[in-house]
Amino acid sequence: MKYFFLLLSSFLFAQQTRKVDFKTAYGSISIDAQSKTITGNVRYDFKVLSAVDTVKMDAQNMLFTQVKRNGKEIPFTTNGKQLILIFPFTKGKHSVSFSYEAQPKQALYFVGNPNTQTGQIWTQGQGKYTSHWFPSFDDVNEKVVFHLDIVADQKYQVISNGTLKEKNTQDSLTTWRYRMQQPMSSYLLMLAIGNYEKKTQKSDSGVPLEFYIEAKDVARFEPTYRYSKKMFDFLEKEIGIPYPWGNYKQVPVRDFLYAGMENTTATTFMTRYVVDTIGFFDRKYTNVNAHELAHQWFGNLITAESSQHHWLQEGFATYFALLAEKDSYGEDYFYSYLYEKAQQLKFASRTDTIPVLHAKASSLTFYEKGAWALFYLHQKIGDKAFKKAIKNYLNRYAYQTVNTEDFLAEIRKVADFDTHNFSKVWLEDFKFNTLEANELLSKNRSIKIQLQLDQYKAKSLSEKKAFFLDLLQSDVYFTVKENSIAQLRKEKYEDIKELIALAFSTQNLSIRQKIASHFSQIPDDFKTNYETLLEDASYQTREISLFTLWNSFENDRYKYLDQTQHWIGFNDYNLRILWLALALNTPNYSPNPQDLLQELIRFSSPDFEATTRQNALETLFEFRMLTPEVLKNLVNATTHHMWQFSKFGRETIRKILKMPDYRAQFEQLLPELNATEVTQLNRLLLEK
Repeated sequence: MKYFFLLLSSFLFAQQTRKVDFKTAYGSISIDAQSKTITGNVRYDFKVLSAVDTVKMDAQNMLFTQVKRNGKEIPFTTNGKQLILIFPFTKGKHSVSFSYEAQPKQALYFVGNPNTQTGQIWTQGQGKYTSHWFPSFDDVNEKVVFHLDIVADQKYQVISNGTLKEKNTQDSLTTWRYRMQQPMSSYLLMLAIGNYEKKTQKSDSGVPLEFYIEAKDVARFEPTYRYSKKMFDFLEKEIGIPYPWGNYKQVPVRDFLYAGMENTTATTFMTRYVVDTIGFFDRKYTNVNAHELAHQWFGNLITAESSQHHWLQEGFATYFALLAEKDSYGEDYFYSYLYEKAQQLKFASRTDTIPVLHAKASSLTFYEKGAWALFYLHQKIGDKAFKKAIKNYLNRYAYQTVNTEDFLAEIRKVADFDTHNFSKVWLEDFKFNTLEANELLSKNRSIKIQLQLDQYKAKSLSEKKAFFLDLLQSDVYFTVKENSIAQLRKEKYEDIKELIALAFSTQNLSIRQKIASHFSQIPDDFKTNYETLLEDASYQTREISLFTLWNSFENDRYKYLDQTQHWIGFNDYNLRILWLALALNTPNYSPNPQDLLQELIRFSSPDFEATTRQNALETLFEFRMLTPEVLKNLVNATTHHMWQFSKFGRETIRKILKMPDYRAQFEQLLPELNATEVTQLNRLLLEK
């Protein structure tokens, strides 16, 4: 019945878009971080194409007052999901205005302490629906020009869509006035409020580029945003259409739900990608950066009319991001990426039978198979025809919604190419076309050697050792050498030590990281070499090598802990958390073990982001350091807005409840918990 209601709602709204065309929204909003509420005044200007007696807007659990048409109050009703205006709207122009209040359960998120400069407020529309915090339209086919005035505490920066026209401060509050010039779907409306510093550049074409970073992270600005301007300039030229939105902003937000989100003119991304120079190696933002930027054309300028055609957004953004990365990292990187994704798609197709052209396709299918389809198409029709088709496609459907046939029609106009067969093979068949994929990949020398390497997987070491020796001494791309090491996982060290030594001597950080993870116990004659991994410019390699050395050489634990006692690692404190755990589990190492334990427990508290907390909680669970405070922090995790973290909290509590005595400890916590935490814990306690 729920599914039927959703279908009916979508059908009715589709009917409205044919009769009513919303043009412009003017919103003035204020957010109370203490009560987590939003209030606002909104005016919509729209055109009625055919007379109607009701007009609807999506509005989740909102209270409305002062609902007016052209300045005069009109009847209205709400059903918890929509604002329904009841009036005989005649053909022509109309204006409606209203005041509203909401306490959103999703789409608007409050992070940190609102009483300090650690507080952040941000939104996520796609998948969560902007209509939870701003009356708007869940249907992507309704595109509107949005103008927002946002009132916020003067200590914060406020980022939103469009151009900041002015900001005025009165008493302790600042009003930020953002204006747009072109329409977009409502899911792209955004806010980000926090304590940010800003740096600016201009693209070669003169587009203002704004880069935000938290004040505490200003030293990480360059590695975080490395190649940003270069990729912007590249994509404008590659796509062939000038950037369509006036300016472009990027802002990291804490505890974000996804890697990044392409809100029009203002991408938000997770703080995982806020890195220093060492962190750049393992957690570079470049791919996400280019992907979200490409969406400004593929997704924002033109938008897939329904989920069935979602690859027109994700496949295109993935492919054009890869082209931008090729411009920075080279052709071997480009082909290596395509090879790895081809392997994943080939393996996934054994169980995943949903094709690209399906609303329920997986992310791997929408993103990576969609990108592979474009790569195949690009190769088959040639660069000139491909670029011409892309340019025509974007020009023809600018600020509109599209479907797959719209795109394929543009291909047929520029090339004698069988788009019907292309669609059948790449978009409608769940199987991955490995044969044709390998043929295209073989154009790259390194991947041609990689495909040869794949033929050795089932062969004995004696049959492939000579090939491996030659490969490791060649100038083939490093990923091929990495994959050769992966084939040695089950071999005895004595039989492969020559190969390991050769790989180690390449001094390539990725290959050395692969070797670091190869060993669970380090052979004595490789100890000295392995210890050098502690100095590698990779926090991930350091984490792997520190634990493996500590685990392998008990008599040297003090030495390793002394050497690494000041490590912090990524901004999720991965190295510090590991060090604390190892120090606490090394007898008599610390004169103040209780201080170390308290520091580790604090990392599991709400003072930190979910990624840091989960790392700390996993460590505390693994080493069985389960104090009442740790248990309380675990319960709190179950209430978090990030579903992955809340799921982790529930699953870990279930494991602990199977251990002796802990059920009683959890029950003793109940009086100390808030209402939401009590509800979550009681559910788990009642499970059988």
